[in-house]
Amino acid sequence: MKLVPQYDTLAFHEQSLLARAYRQEILGSNLANADTPNYKSRDVQFADVLQQRLQGIEINSRLTVSRTSSSHFETQGGAEFENPNLLYRRPLQPALDGNTVDADVERTHFAQNAMMMQAAIEFFSGSIKSRLQAISGQPG
Repeated sequence: MKLVPQYDTLAFHEQSLLARAYRQEILGSNLANADTPNYKSRDVQFADVLQQRLQGIEINSRLTVSRTSSSHFETQGGAEFENPNLLYRRPLQPALDGNTVDADVERTHFAQNAMMMQAAIEFFSGSIKSRLQAISGQPG
């Protein structure tokens, strides 16, 4: 019998960690591009990404590129595309060069997401330990 992902704690924690890692990648990209002209700060709603992952919808930020001729260049990775989950952050004070990254705001979101990711890891670890104790018959 296959459990619904919301009720399978291991699957839930796994998808939660993947959603947090996806958001961390986006926030890190914002910080890395803080000085890039015309770069627009982006983010995702964690709850929306988690819900989609639990429903089995794969969220990728890269497209794969097919090589159809031997004269085509070899590629590493794929091309970035606009994911419908990505939202643009509205800056409090946009820069003259068109960059909308506020480094302080991004660092705050990055740190908050990192703490939530650490908490998710602790819950995941606790869930595994509980199952191992139940299997081995050890008292909790």
